[in-house]
Amino acid sequence: MEIKDIVLAVIMVIGGLAFFLYGMNVMSSGLEKMAGGKMEQALKKLTSNWFFSLLLGTGITIVLQSSSSLTVMLVGLVNCGVMEVSQTVVVILGANIGTTFTTWLLCLMGVDTDGPLWLSLLNPEYFSLIFALVGAIMMMSKSDGNSRKKDIGSCLVGFAVLMYGMVLMKDAVEPLKDSEQFQQLLLKFDNPLLGVLVGTVVTGIIQSSAASIGILQTLAENTGTITFGMAIPIIMGQNIGTCVTALISSFGVNRNAKKVGIIHIAFNIIGTVIFLTVYEILDMTIGFAFSKWIINSVGIAIVHTVFNVLTTILLLPFSKGLEKIANLILPDKEEEEEKPKKPQHTLLDKRLLTTPSVAVAECDEASRRMALLAKETVLMSISLLTDYDEKTVKKVYKNEDKLDNYEDRIGSTLVQLNTKALSEHDSQISSRVLRAIGDFERLGDHAINIAQSAKEIYDGGLSFSENAQKEMHILTTAIQEILENTYNVYISLNQTDAANIEPLEQVIDYLTRDIKANHVKRLQKGTCTIEMGFVLADILNDYERVSDHCSNIAVSVIETSHGMFETHDYLNKVKFGNKNFNDNFERFQQKYHIQSVI
Repeated sequence: MEIKDIVLAVIMVIGGLAFFLYGMNVMSSGLEKMAGGKMEQALKKLTSNWFFSLLLGTGITIVLQSSSSLTVMLVGLVNCGVMEVSQTVVVILGANIGTTFTTWLLCLMGVDTDGPLWLSLLNPEYFSLIFALVGAIMMMSKSDGNSRKKDIGSCLVGFAVLMYGMVLMKDAVEPLKDSEQFQQLLLKFDNPLLGVLVGTVVTGIIQSSAASIGILQTLAENTGTITFGMAIPIIMGQNIGTCVTALISSFGVNRNAKKVGIIHIAFNIIGTVIFLTVYEILDMTIGFAFSKWIINSVGIAIVHTVFNVLTTILLLPFSKGLEKIANLILPDKEEEEEKPKKPQHTLLDKRLLTTPSVAVAECDEASRRMALLAKETVLMSISLLTDYDEKTVKKVYKNEDKLDNYEDRIGSTLVQLNTKALSEHDSQISSRVLRAIGDFERLGDHAINIAQSAKEIYDGGLSFSENAQKEMHILTTAIQEILENTYNVYISLNQTDAANIEPLEQVIDYLTRDIKANHVKRLQKGTCTIEMGFVLADILNDYERVSDHCSNIAVSVIETSHGMFETHDYLNKVKFGNKNFNDNFERFQQKYHIQSVI
């Protein structure tokens, strides 16, 4: 081959690899959107059973088209405390089986195109073009509120681009079969350690075992010069190289999260050491005839699958041993155990951004914890009005800081996610959470205000009059109900219950108005003090704002489910001429009624 031919071949290989990686990314992104947050939910629920964990690891890897992507996700989930290290071991074993799927898919490139039409159409070089056309039509067509069609189209186009990359690499390496220099180079791969090293380095550089095996399949299929003996060590090395991504992602995480990356690489190194040693010893003693046979893409897929399946079968009974190896390499430090636990906002890890649907689901889960914390903090501050306690005050302030952290972390994560192509379902979740977290944070601010009012009453030795106490008890009960109902609505996303929040909010507005009016009348009669009046006004304002934020949260649940974002228009619509609103308003008005002072 001339220098010109070599340069052009290298350019085609690099370009083909770029198309391959991009197509794989597009295809896995479409599959991930269709799966939505189900992957994250499944990881949390099914990892207690080893069989389901194995299937789960296999299935998610097929969806993500990458075992390293799943491992990075596991690193993030362990780092934020959602999963334990022990829960990830069998999932990782399953991931190594799932990664063989792409290898078998690429075998279709070897289908003979000189045969009948139906057989030629089985070659991706042809049917991927049909996929590209169908996928492009689906992506450009109107979704009519259903993004699944676009996601399927994205998968088909991604597959077509991936296969086009394979075609480019095939055309680039085909002349190598007549190159003497290439033949001489291959002779060096008779050394199994060199084969393992090359497989590890190449895969580590491109960070995709599927891509590196695709390159090997292309070379084998189109040059006809690679033997089983050469390919086996390279394939084992490729399995080790795919762990580089997880190891890189484990920088800057806690020790438990680092152990996930260690377990992944330990699995592949142990498997390589055992099977390569056994293979080489037997080959030297009894001699394997097939080691000199020319390997094709199907043979590579078989070797890859057999290695991963047998390694999984071998190490599955010793899954606890893999965890112990990780603990030996990275033992826990006593001083770390004594440190206080990190705040809840660490439950969002930046590594989850690599799988947007999982990150959105985690943000939603974090917002639910934030909702509970906001409700408990306001109720805690209200209790201070009748039972003042400094410990409770400190807890209110501490919780308010946590709510601020929640808002910052969830908000910044969702802003980053919104720059990505989210599915319609994930976009709705993101919009709802973004709108709600601001109201949850403001509830914490009003809890601080109420706690300060309670301190003012306690320090000044102030007290409500008997009638004012009765009125405040009625209002406080209404506030407690709207807080409880709003939390339940946000957790259940029940539209009917959400519509019942606004009528209660209106009743609370009237209650605060009536209590203020009654207080003025009591001032005129001399049965209440001016000092207490200032405190009462502050408390009533905070109560009213608490109910307003509860209404906002309920409205966000209703609006995002219908794809609407005009809050004022919605509120005007439900307040005027709405029978359900009027019936609930009357019900709450009868339940929380205050007599006017005569």
